[in-house]
Order: sequence, then C-alpha cells, then structure tokens
Amino acid sequence: MTSIDPARSAALALIAGVTEGQQTLAEQAGVLAALAPPDRARANRLALEVLRNLSRADAMLKPHLRKAPPPDLRALLRLATVELCLDGTAPHGVVNAAVALAHAGGKRTEGFSGLVNAVLRKVAGETERWGRLDPPALPGWLRGRLMSAWGKAAVMRMEAAHLMGAPIDLTVKSDAEAWAARLGAELLPTGSLRLAPGAQLTELPGYAEGAWWVQDAAAALAARLVGARPGMRVLDLCAAPGGKTLQLAAAGAEVTALDISEPRLARLRENLARCDLKAEVIAADALDWAPAAPFDAILLDAPCSATGTIRRHPDLPFVKDAAGIKTLFALQSALIDRALGWLAPGGRLVYCTCSLLPEEGERQVAAALERHPGLTIAAPELPGIAPEWITPEGALRLRPDFWAERGGMDGFFIADLRPAA
Repeated sequence: MTSIDPARSAALALIAGVTEGQQTLAEQAGVLAALAPPDRARANRLALEVLRNLSRADAMLKPHLRKAPPPDLRALLRLATVELCLDGTAPHGVVNAAVALAHAGGKRTEGFSGLVNAVLRKVAGETERWGRLDPPALPGWLRGRLMSAWGKAAVMRMEAAHLMGAPIDLTVKSDAEAWAARLGAELLPTGSLRLAPGAQLTELPGYAEGAWWVQDAAAALAARLVGARPGMRVLDLCAAPGGKTLQLAAAGAEVTALDISEPRLARLRENLARCDLKAEVIAADALDWAPAAPFDAILLDAPCSATGTIRRHPDLPFVKDAAGIKTLFALQSALIDRALGWLAPGGRLVYCTCSLLPEEGERQVAAALERHPGLTIAAPELPGIAPEWITPEGALRLRPDFWAERGGMDGFFIADLRPAA
C-alpha cells in the first residue's frame, strides 16, 4: 500500500477549507503547522495551483464522471488532475498517491478508490487537452462589475494574469542596481526588483541583514508617491503588514504606523527589527484615535476587497462576495475624511486600495473631491510609470494585466490628494 504523502494530504485539507468552508488559506495556517518546511511549502504550492486552476480541472474531469462527486472526492480528483496536467508529475505516482488518499479518507472516499483510479488514468491519457482550456473566469459578482468598468477584453487579460500567478518582488533599502546584480533579479522601471522563479527568500543574500523586503511592485508605488525624506512627519494609516512603513522609514521620515490589529502589527515590528529601521507603532482604531500633532504626509492604504491581489491569493474569489462591500465603501470614506483633518498646511494624503473596483478607487476619490472643496489630485511624478496607468483625473490605476511580458503586477488604485492651501 502506498504511504500517505503529508503534503498532498494537507493540500487537500486546504482546498476543502476554501471551497467548502469559505476559509482563506491564511486562516488555515494551522493545517500546515506540523509539517516539515519542504512539505509545508509543497502543500501550499499545490493548494494554490488547484485553486488557480479549479475550473480547468473540472473541465478535464467532467467527461469521465456521470454525476458530481461528493466534496472530499472532488477535491482529491481536482488535486490529482492539476498534478497530472500542470506539474507533469509521473502519472503512476499521482494515481497511486490519489488512490492511497482515497483509502485513507474513511467513509467519505474509501469506497471510491476504484473510481479514482479509473478516472485519473483517463485524464492522464489526454493531458494535451489542458493547454486548450480557457483561464478560469472570475466569480459573477466581480466579473460583472469589472466588465462594466474595463470591458470584456481587459477582464479576460486580467483572468489570464491571475492564472499565471505572481512573481516575487523586493523593495531594497538602497542601491537597487547593485542588489539586482547580486540577486540575479530584474530591476523594474519603477525601482523594485523582481526575482527569478524558485528563489528561497531566507537563503538569499541580504535577507538576514534586512537589506530588502518582499513587496509587490504596484504596492511599492504608493509609498514612493509620498515623497518621504529625512525629518518629514508621516503617518502610515492601516499600516500592517508594514512594507510601506519600511519604505517610509528607509527614506528617513519620522514614521508613525497605525493599525487596528495588534497581531498584524507584530509582523511589522519583526520586519522593522530585521531591517534595522525605526517607526512609532500604534495599535488603535483610526476612527477613534487622534494624533498629538499634524503630519506632513499621510499614506492611507484603506481596508478593501483585495480584488487586486487575486493572482497571488486565488482563494479570495471563493471566500468573498458582494455582501460586505458597501460597508467597506463607507469605511474608506470615513478614513479619508478623518485623515484629511490630520494634515499640516501644505500636506498630502496618498490614498490607495489593492482593489480593481472603481467604487474603492476612482469613485471613492471623486466623492471625496465633492465633499472637500479645494481638494485636488496631484499628477504622479515617479520613474517608470507608463502613461496608460494614469487616469484622466491624474490618479494611478494599476491592473494585473499591465506589464504582462514581465509577469504582471497587483491591481491598485493610488491618488495623491492635496487639500486647499
């Protein structure tokens, strides 16, 4: 009898937790806790691949199933199908491992081991069909909104970008060109570094001494737009997990990092220590807290739908829906209004969301301009920004299908807001 592969077993639990339990992968971190580091990494990779390719796996399986299988069996078949078609793992090994997992699954799957064996052998014989399948479509509630905003062709390009996943980008404290050479990374036009696939972060030069941190190139632009400099008083509002705080501190600013979540701030403090950077870290609700003195600049990375990060978090479409969005819109508006009242004369508020929805970006800022007479958007002046990223109003609209030839970027909206003098 084939022994049970702990990585595959954990991946199955994660997949079921997302598709059946509506839990994000982050919320299921305990599933991986007991695994050895290599198995933990493999289980996470397998879960991500299956969630990214779910509809394609179902399309491969459909001709060989007379009726929909029960949830546990469906997760097992999806996992094995992705391994066969995407990973190119030896078919006999995948089939044998899947049959072993079926036997180990108790009453829910053990009676289907023969079906698992027969179906997967058929899938293994037609893997060439995989490459002709369309990228998985976004859920209807989100796809409809994005089609209205950006059009069908753009949404299909975004879906293709989501299927490709996300490379790892770094922000360096200084001398990006030298670090790009040392790490064998691509120096992107905006100043971020993009690593080659397969890099083991903690083993790379510069990790232990805190010379760099992981941060998507799109996210890094928001902090760059602040224009932080030595002596400047800057508030990073909704700061955790802290990549932008690190950028602002590395530029020499006097940074206050505020977030409502103490557990999330713990990671921020760890990264500040690793990178030998300083910031005042405060756990508080921004709707209740007030500063002792105004700030020269405020960076508000507002709570949002996170729809711009689906390429790196393919679990999100399965656990989010339209139900809670209106609450987020109201919170974003309240945070903008509150932050504008904390600016010193001549200050700026950089508002951003990692969202593809205009309601959390373009429309949110348009409403703020109506509420605050004299408030304007300053055009972004940063190296590497393509003209097509700039909206007619002067904000930045970033999408996963931009830089497609380089591996894409997260979806972001960023606006540099200036109150009336």
